[in-house]
Amino acid sequence: MAESTTTSSRLQIVIVTPERALLDVAADFVELPMFDGELGVLPGRQPLIGRLGIGELRLKQGEALKRFFIDGGFAQIRANTISVLTPKAIPAEELRPEAAEQAYQAAESMVARTPEEREQKTRAQMRARAQARILRRAGHQHMQDLLEGRERLPQNLPATH
Repeated sequence: MAESTTTSSRLQIVIVTPERALLDVAADFVELPMFDGELGVLPGRQPLIGRLGIGELRLKQGEALKRFFIDGGFAQIRANTISVLTPKAIPAEELRPEAAEQAYQAAESMVARTPEEREQKTRAQMRARAQARILRRAGHQHMQDLLEGRERLPQNLPATH
């Protein structure tokens, strides 16, 4: 499945969700959305286990760039193999602007009276924003307009960046 030597000039990335193994390919560079920021990984990286956040996973294969929406989880880096375990991963080409906008509207309309409800609302907003950012970076101008008009959170919610 994965390369076992650390002298290889490529990475092997595996993305697994509860439903399926979504991806198992070689890459030159991978950027992971960690819970506290982004982590760029090149071949030869020291071993690491980390918690993923909600955001965009990018991988570079030669000149090609692939993007995925990642909904948290965990990543392990070992011997030039990156294993991503996440409850949800969606390739950018499968994301739809209408769905991202509907998710954002639904998140905005959520009632948040308790700390648990506020956390659920914040996470729903983060998911919708992350998907919109991925779509914007993939060239969907509509998502740029959505993000520009809605990047600012209401005063009573914490910022998500």
